[in-house]
Amino acid sequence: MDIDVLGALAVRENGISITPTAPKPRQVLALLALHADQVVPVSALIEELWGGLPPRSARTTLQTYVLQLRSLIAAALDGGDGSRTAKDVLVTLPGGYLLNSGGGTSDVREFDRLSSLGYRAMDAGDHPGAARLLREALALWSGPAFADVHGGVQLDMETRRLEETRLCALDQRIEADLRLGRHRELVAELTVLVSRYRTHENLHGQFMLALHRSGRRGEALDVYQRLRTTLVRDLGLEPSAALRRLQRSILMAGPDGVAAGRVVGATATAGVGVGVGLGAGTGEVRERLVRA
Repeated sequence: MDIDVLGALAVRENGISITPTAPKPRQVLALLALHADQVVPVSALIEELWGGLPPRSARTTLQTYVLQLRSLIAAALDGGDGSRTAKDVLVTLPGGYLLNSGGGTSDVREFDRLSSLGYRAMDAGDHPGAARLLREALALWSGPAFADVHGGVQLDMETRRLEETRLCALDQRIEADLRLGRHRELVAELTVLVSRYRTHENLHGQFMLALHRSGRRGEALDVYQRLRTTLVRDLGLEPSAALRRLQRSILMAGPDGVAAGRVVGATATAGVGVGVGLGAGTGEVRERLVRA
């Protein structure tokens, strides 16, 4: 079984789609697919489908959706070697259901594997390896998780969790690229990201550093002022100490067009991580990933 949830939901058995079009069975499959090879409690599925107000017939209706899914699975298995039945794929267990992937692919699992390798490479100082691995992990995303599923309580929570893991991988990939001197290539990407995540301090700090290293000091300082205005207006917060240090280091670094090496020296003097300006050495901004 091949499972994709990092974008549109797609679940295939023997290369044949078993993804239903009806909204409720689609929700059931989405939650089972995300937790493939694990038991998903009946209570979680009921909460996903009906929130805190399930009908009296909730369990019976859920069983109907499971039967519909098994019907799709059986059709996909038809003509196979007969080693797996629909009940072997969508298993009923005490207290819940389990989607048996049979050792197939899962984009979430592959993302977790690649991003973990990328983080380890980053910790080891292998910035080219980290950038490559994290870029491969992020390429698995074709859009928001469960983009075509109308989610309930459980899926909405999982979607937010998955988005946070994507942002963490993105943050580290950008940090690796900055450490490799790719600041000019990052400016366009970061322009879009800071517009999308208007109060995400680490992305703004990375944008400031990329602009400054590209000889655009005034624009880097404008980014700080816009972020500060947004934070104060929307959240009643001042920028973090690490971001303020980065702003001061840019102010003290000299006119536009300063060499990259001098920017690094200035940020280091100001007590901000040498590679990015807001690196893991301070930890302050990374702990305040407030998003709009």
